[in-house]
Amino acid sequence: MFTARTLLAGKWPILIFAALTVGAMFLPCGAWLRVILGGIAAVLLVFTISFFRDPDRTAPKDPKAIVSPADGTIVEIRTVHEPYFLNGEAEMVAMFLSVFDVHVQRAPIDGEIKFVKYHKGKFLDARNMNASLENENRVIGLVGADGYRVTVRQIAGMIARRIVGWADPGAKLARGERLGMIRFGSRVELFLPPGTQITAKVGDYAKGGETVLARRK
Repeated sequence: MFTARTLLAGKWPILIFAALTVGAMFLPCGAWLRVILGGIAAVLLVFTISFFRDPDRTAPKDPKAIVSPADGTIVEIRTVHEPYFLNGEAEMVAMFLSVFDVHVQRAPIDGEIKFVKYHKGKFLDARNMNASLENENRVIGLVGADGYRVTVRQIAGMIARRIVGWADPGAKLARGERLGMIRFGSRVELFLPPGTQITAKVGDYAKGGETVLARRK
């Protein structure tokens, strides 16, 4: 499934590869070389379009379930200090998103966005240990109706050089509802208050808006 919003976010790379695919037909070279170059450009075009897919997801009905904010492999689970929104100790679940994953991020709980902050930074490989602290990122804080708070951080990677936000402070989102996306390979971190039961494990693969990562008490 594709949406106008995701395709608009990828319009420039899509247009560039579309132009290269068509332009290869008019290159002043042999027919076979034109076919090869056009084929390469067409494959890149199809891959780029597929990257901006935005499938529907169904969140679990369990009201205490906290779903993954992104598609990707869980690479880290540990206790950290979260200084942006929770302002204290938190349980972090971090996911690496390869270029083959869906890159739309979703709300892990039902709640209202109370905090959004964008930080400029570097574009280190998202698997680099320093990427979490040094790369461009966008932090979103959500609060449930009962006051339960979570933080989601979108982190750009070496290839991902644009973070897109679709929800601003004051927006009320249902669990699994879309809140933004990152172009190409990247990292997403979820911060949860102490005492939250983490059910995910490092190495698990999660689907945004669907896979349960933790449960509230």
